Amino acid sequence: MATSSPAARASFLDPVILARIDNLQLLARTVVEGFMQGIHRSPFLGVSMDFAEHRPYMPGDDIRRIDWRLYARTDRFYIKQFEAETNADVAFLLDTSASMGYGSGEITKLDYGRFLTASLAWFSAGQKDRVGLYAFDSDVVEHVRPSVAHLEKVLHAVARVRAQREGGWDRPLDRVGSTFRRRGILVVVSDFYHDPDEISERLGFFRAQGHDVVAFHILDPAEIDFPFVQAANFQDLETRELLPVKPEKLVGAYRKQVGTHIDALGRLFGKQQVDYVLLNSAEPLDEALYAYLVFRQHRRGGSDPARMALGGSVGG
Repeated sequence: MATSSPAARASFLDPVILARIDNLQLLARTVVEGFMQGIHRSPFLGVSMDFAEHRPYMPGDDIRRIDWRLYARTDRFYIKQFEAETNADVAFLLDTSASMGYGSGEITKLDYGRFLTASLAWFSAGQKDRVGLYAFDSDVVEHVRPSVAHLEKVLHAVARVRAQREGGWDRPLDRVGSTFRRRGILVVVSDFYHDPDEISERLGFFRAQGHDVVAFHILDPAEIDFPFVQAANFQDLETRELLPVKPEKLVGAYRKQVGTHIDALGRLFGKQQVDYVLLNSAEPLDEALYAYLVFRQHRRGGSDPARMALGGSVGG
């Protein structure tokens, strides 16, 4: 069993340290391999047509694929399912609206989202998934169709995006709905500054279409705690409007409103069976990576996230 100290793993996952790595491909590889050093590994399923798992027999299935030994034990028909059938289309929806450009420290929310998206794409490609991208503000600004050969395209597109324009969800999600047809996984990375009812309803549509959806909610620590003490003009990052604020009169109401917004997202996403993970952009990426590991293991019908490991090197 490979092990590493928490301090050693944190050095791979600290967003401030990651910001010093200019090459996003190197960053993603460093993050994923550093994270996986602390995870117990079992042999990966090998090439794309290795046997992976069973599923119940359905009318129309090829009877030559029935597992007769399993039938003898269970008196039920099961089909051998192969790795090519369990691998998924994974589309990353990265919010690049202007509010994602905020950062009270050395990195912005978009930086954090960029690191996370690149790392999860690298991990997914290591699982032989077909990875794709929709980077969006009020519309899709970068689109990469899911493919086993498109990891490099995804990473290059993620490296290019900037947080500049006002955001919106309708047109981007319409685009996703019209182009992401095959049942797969949608990974949404955003600060979710939008009406929780509307967002959850829209993402719930994809659940109803048979897709799995996981939402990573990124907030800057200052957005969570509101540590400001001096009166100042606060600028709306999307409308650019300046608002005079006396923090001591606002802090209580602000924290309550943020808490209410977070609770609403968690509750409404839960109703839609959308996995929800709240992330602090000052914290290492291990919580997000582990949450995704658990999500993928549950999707494959397992219970031990440590059983998932990288399927060899990706991208050279």
